[in-house]
Amino acid sequence: MAKKQEKEVTVEDKLKTLYSLQQKLSEIDNIKILRGELPLEVADLEDEIIGLETRIKKYETELKDSETAVSHQKQKAKDSALKIEKYKEQLDNVRNNREFDHLSKEIEFETLEIELSDKRVREFSQDSKNLTEQVEKSKSFLEERSADLAQKKEELDGIVSETKQQEEQLREEVKDIESEVEPRLLQAFKRIRKSARNGLAVVMIERGACGGCFNKIPPQKQMDIKIGKKIIVCEYCGRIMIDPELVGAE
Repeated sequence: MAKKQEKEVTVEDKLKTLYSLQQKLSEIDNIKILRGELPLEVADLEDEIIGLETRIKKYETELKDSETAVSHQKQKAKDSALKIEKYKEQLDNVRNNREFDHLSKEIEFETLEIELSDKRVREFSQDSKNLTEQVEKSKSFLEERSADLAQKKEELDGIVSETKQQEEQLREEVKDIESEVEPRLLQAFKRIRKSARNGLAVVMIERGACGGCFNKIPPQKQMDIKIGKKIIVCEYCGRIMIDPELVGAE
């Protein structure tokens, strides 16, 4: 029994298939446009929030170190005060000028140490105050950005839930149509679509002009497009051109 011959795919059929593929992909593009910049805004906000959280942790670590430094300097001042008290008691029992001079120098040194510790306490306390303000401001800003993120996610989730089923159905239809297009032609279609600003690889001729770039098409080429016996691309924008009557469009 003779093997049944496969039906020959005409150029007209190929053009209709490509046009159908373009229509489905344009619907998917419209869904993405509906979502707008929300996915990017959500991603940017998530990155910003991670940065804020890292900054707050850094401030809190520095604040803890500053508070520890304040406590350390205060303790140093107390230790020096105790030493001064001890040296003053010893002054009452000195036996010669040498001991007196030694104790006096020790008292002077510890007094300078107290002054230095007090100065550092003021500096570290100011640092702690500044860091506390930075933490409070950053936490407040973090709350605002977290609220913005929650709102943007809610908006995006709403749009995605509304269009998810539609998009999945369209993608399945795109796969089915792509399986009908010969690989080389499909590759060329995808390349044209990728380079086209609006994602249109197949366009209809409108009033004697390319429907993609609107440049005029010579009469002979218009006739060739109308006949649909070969695939013709625009010499200006590279899009595949199709006659509206071929696909029953006005």
